[in-house]
Amino acid sequence: MPTDKPRILFVCLGNICRSPLAEAAFRLEAERAGLDVEVDSAGTGAWHAGEPPDRRAQAVARGNGIDISGYRARQVDRADFARFTHIVALDGDNLAVLQRLRPRDGAALSLLLDHVPGRRGEAVADPYYGADAGFETTWADVSTGARALVLALMR
Repeated sequence: MPTDKPRILFVCLGNICRSPLAEAAFRLEAERAGLDVEVDSAGTGAWHAGEPPDRRAQAVARGNGIDISGYRARQVDRADFARFTHIVALDGDNLAVLQRLRPRDGAALSLLLDHVPGRRGEAVADPYYGADAGFETTWADVSTGARALVLALMR
Protein backbone atom coordinates (compact mmCIF):
# COMPACT_ATOMS: atom_id res chain seq x y z
CA MET A 1 0.00 0.00 0.00
CA PRO A 2 2.69 2.56 -0.98
CA THR A 3 1.63 6.17 -0.72
CA ASP A 4 3.18 9.47 0.21
CA LYS A 5 0.17 10.33 2.34
CA PRO A 6 0.93 10.24 6.08
CA ARG A 7 -1.18 7.66 7.91
CA ILE A 8 -1.43 8.37 11.63
CA LEU A 9 -2.80 6.14 14.40
CA PHE A 10 -3.32 7.58 17.89
CA VAL A 11 -3.20 5.05 20.73
CA CYS A 12 -4.22 5.14 24.39
CA LEU A 13 -5.40 2.39 26.72
CA GLY A 14 -9.10 1.90 25.99
CA ASN A 15 -9.67 4.13 22.93
CA ILE A 16 -12.61 5.98 24.49
CA CYS A 17 -11.02 9.18 25.89
CA ARG A 18 -7.58 10.40 24.87
CA SER A 19 -6.99 8.74 21.51
CA PRO A 20 -10.38 9.62 19.99
CA LEU A 21 -9.86 13.22 21.14
CA ALA A 22 -6.37 13.19 19.61
CA GLU A 23 -7.79 11.77 16.37
CA ALA A 24 -10.44 14.51 16.28
CA ALA A 25 -7.97 17.31 17.09
CA PHE A 26 -5.53 16.04 14.47
CA ARG A 27 -8.24 15.79 11.80
CA LEU A 28 -9.19 19.40 12.54
CA GLU A 29 -5.60 20.69 12.42
CA ALA A 30 -4.76 18.70 9.26
CA GLU A 31 -7.86 20.06 7.52
CA ARG A 32 -6.97 23.63 8.54
CA ALA A 33 -3.46 23.14 7.14
CA GLY A 34 -4.64 21.42 3.95
CA LEU A 35 -2.68 18.26 4.82
CA ASP A 36 -3.98 15.09 3.16
CA VAL A 37 -3.76 12.34 5.79
CA GLU A 38 -5.40 9.15 6.94
CA VAL A 39 -6.19 9.16 10.66
CA ASP A 40 -7.54 6.60 13.13
CA SER A 41 -7.29 5.72 16.79
CA ALA A 42 -7.09 2.53 18.81
CA GLY A 43 -6.38 1.22 22.29
CA THR A 44 -3.84 -1.24 23.56
CA GLY A 45 -6.66 -2.93 25.49
CA ALA A 46 -9.88 -4.39 24.13
CA TRP A 47 -12.24 -3.66 27.07
CA HIS A 48 -14.25 -1.05 25.17
CA ALA A 49 -14.04 -2.49 21.63
CA GLY A 50 -17.08 -1.45 19.61
CA GLU A 51 -18.14 1.24 22.09
CA PRO A 52 -18.43 4.96 21.29
CA PRO A 53 -16.13 7.44 23.04
CA ASP A 54 -16.84 8.35 26.66
CA ARG A 55 -19.76 10.80 26.90
CA ARG A 56 -17.44 13.40 28.46
CA ALA A 57 -14.99 13.10 25.55
CA GLN A 58 -17.90 13.51 23.15
CA ALA A 59 -19.04 16.62 25.03
CA VAL A 60 -15.60 18.25 24.87
CA ALA A 61 -15.25 17.47 21.17
CA ARG A 62 -18.77 18.77 20.50
CA GLY A 63 -17.90 21.95 22.41
CA ASN A 64 -15.04 22.40 19.96
CA GLY A 65 -17.25 21.84 16.92
CA ILE A 66 -16.44 18.17 16.30
CA ASP A 67 -18.81 15.20 16.42
CA ILE A 68 -17.02 12.01 17.51
CA SER A 69 -20.19 10.07 18.38
CA GLY A 70 -19.67 7.82 15.35
CA TYR A 71 -16.18 6.73 16.40
CA ARG A 72 -15.92 3.19 17.75
CA ALA A 73 -13.20 1.82 19.99
CA ARG A 74 -10.94 -0.91 18.69
CA GLN A 75 -7.75 -2.61 19.79
CA VAL A 76 -4.48 -1.98 17.98
CA ASP A 77 -3.25 -4.99 16.03
CA ARG A 78 -0.10 -6.06 14.21
CA ALA A 79 -1.50 -5.01 10.82
CA ASP A 80 -1.57 -1.41 12.08
CA PHE A 81 2.24 -1.33 12.05
CA ALA A 82 2.20 -1.84 8.26
CA ARG A 83 -0.91 0.23 7.53
CA PHE A 84 0.19 3.41 9.35
CA THR A 85 3.33 5.49 8.82
CA HIS A 86 3.19 6.90 12.37
CA ILE A 87 1.74 5.42 15.55
CA VAL A 88 1.44 8.04 18.24
CA ALA A 89 0.95 7.00 21.87
CA LEU A 90 -0.66 9.23 24.46
CA ASP A 91 1.52 8.03 27.37
CA GLY A 92 4.66 6.07 28.13
CA ASP A 93 2.93 2.88 29.24
CA ASN A 94 1.08 2.55 25.94
CA LEU A 95 4.25 3.49 24.04
CA ALA A 96 6.06 0.62 25.80
CA VAL A 97 3.31 -1.83 24.74
CA LEU A 98 3.58 -0.57 21.15
CA GLN A 99 7.37 -0.92 21.21
CA ARG A 100 7.00 -4.58 22.22
CA LEU A 101 4.45 -5.22 19.44
CA ARG A 102 6.24 -3.30 16.68
CA PRO A 103 7.95 -5.38 14.01
CA ARG A 104 11.44 -4.29 12.94
CA ASP A 105 10.16 -2.39 9.87
CA GLY A 106 6.91 -1.12 11.41
CA ALA A 107 5.52 2.41 11.68
CA ALA A 108 7.48 5.14 13.45
CA LEU A 109 6.52 5.39 17.14
CA SER A 110 6.35 8.51 19.30
CA LEU A 111 4.52 10.16 22.15
CA LEU A 112 2.12 12.90 21.03
CA LEU A 113 3.67 15.54 23.24
CA ASP A 114 7.18 14.69 21.95
CA HIS A 115 6.20 16.85 18.97
CA VAL A 116 5.67 19.92 21.19
CA PRO A 117 8.82 21.89 22.03
CA GLY A 118 9.67 21.54 25.70
CA ARG A 119 7.25 18.66 26.33
CA ARG A 120 9.27 15.63 25.18
CA GLY A 121 8.46 12.56 27.26
CA GLU A 122 5.28 14.00 28.75
CA ALA A 123 2.05 12.03 28.81
CA VAL A 124 -1.41 13.31 28.02
CA ALA A 125 -3.16 12.79 31.36
CA ASP A 126 -5.89 10.16 31.39
CA PRO A 127 -9.12 11.97 32.38
CA TYR A 128 -11.25 8.80 32.70
CA TYR A 129 -11.39 8.55 36.50
CA GLY A 130 -11.40 12.29 37.18
CA ALA A 131 -13.83 15.17 36.96
CA ASP A 132 -15.26 16.47 33.69
CA ALA A 133 -12.71 19.31 33.72
CA GLY A 134 -9.97 16.76 33.06
CA PHE A 135 -11.36 16.29 29.57
CA GLU A 136 -10.81 20.00 28.86
CA THR A 137 -7.17 19.60 29.92
CA THR A 138 -6.87 16.55 27.69
CA TRP A 139 -8.37 18.49 24.77
CA ALA A 140 -5.87 21.31 25.29
CA ASP A 141 -2.97 18.81 25.28
CA VAL A 142 -4.12 16.84 22.24
CA SER A 143 -4.85 20.04 20.31
CA THR A 144 -1.37 21.39 21.05
CA GLY A 145 0.16 18.05 20.08
CA ALA A 146 -1.93 17.81 16.92
CA ARG A 147 -0.86 21.28 15.76
CA ALA A 148 2.81 20.43 16.36
CA LEU A 149 2.54 17.06 14.60
CA VAL A 150 0.86 18.63 11.56
CA LEU A 151 3.67 21.19 11.35
CA ALA A 152 6.29 18.44 11.60
CA LEU A 153 4.62 16.41 8.84
CA MET A 154 4.43 19.44 6.55
CA ARG A 155 8.20 20.08 6.79
